[in-house]
Amino acid sequence: MRRDMRGIWMGRIWRRGNSLDGWFSGVMNRWNAFLWGVRVGRNCRFYGRLHFRRVEYSTIAIGDDCTFRSGVRSNLIGLNRPCMISTLRRDAAIRIGSGCGMSGTVIGAAQCIEVGNSVLIGANTTITDTDWHGTAPADRRKEGASEPVIIEDNVLIGMNCIVLKGVTIGRNSIIGAGSVVTRSIPENVVAGGNPARILKELERKGMAHA
Repeated sequence: MRRDMRGIWMGRIWRRGNSLDGWFSGVMNRWNAFLWGVRVGRNCRFYGRLHFRRVEYSTIAIGDDCTFRSGVRSNLIGLNRPCMISTLRRDAAIRIGSGCGMSGTVIGAAQCIEVGNSVLIGANTTITDTDWHGTAPADRRKEGASEPVIIEDNVLIGMNCIVLKGVTIGRNSIIGAGSVVTRSIPENVVAGGNPARILKELERKGMAHA
């Protein structure tokens, strides 16, 4: 078999460029996090600019060994926006555990969003604990209702998902691409659809345990 020299060399160039982008992005994003008062753990990696917005007296905390992909070319599945993590009210809290990976993910909390350890979130997913606007016609310029969101350890969320207020996604569960999660999902299942519902249980072999 002939060696594909073009593929080999272009692959090396792409990986080298990605590595350099990660280094520059890491410096920029850590400085940006410092300015916004965001706590970032050790060995976190950034590709492209992550946008923070922390309201005064609120909390954004990120654990160790997390990866955030915001650049258009940083995830070959295709990103249509950077990662954005923001608190919307005083005393709101966003806590992200260790070993998580996110691509073009938006997280917006008016109350509390907890993301466990080793959570993988697919491209262009939105997680929010608030309706953002009131539902009654007279209230649509006012803040909407909010309820905490909890995503437990080792969850996998597919691309283009929406996770809405008051939801808990149980340990090890998978949310299929394009799903809208409007109610809690138990641990160790595959769920999908709009609204997301349980499709099947996961096999026990190889699951993460407490």
